[in-house]
Amino acid sequence: MSKLLKVFMSISLLFVLAFTTFAQQNTNTPKVAKRQKNQQERIADGVKDGELTKKEAAKLEAREAKIQQDKKEAKADGKVTKKEKAKLDREQDRASRKIYKQKHDAQTNDKR
Repeated sequence: MSKLLKVFMSISLLFVLAFTTFAQQNTNTPKVAKRQKNQQERIADGVKDGELTKKEAAKLEAREAKIQQDKKEAKADGKVTKKEKAKLDREQDRASRKIYKQKHDAQTNDKR
């Protein structure tokens, strides 16, 4: 194999690796995933502590499922844009406020 061919193949491999890494970074949403996990734990704790009724928990879980679906749709084309990330962030902000509000309202689950 000629030296020129080896150099060309090495450069081609580097481009492929760089593109693959770039594509993975654009579909990676670690902040969203971390917040989803945190919010799921907050809901579970609210149910366990009796701060959330079953109905409240079900509505909060539905909101979390919607965020998960939106995340899946954002990743579907292989790239999560800044606009899509901002939308997911806004949805999670709203969900977080709703979790707080429901955990601190007067309704309780009488299974304490």
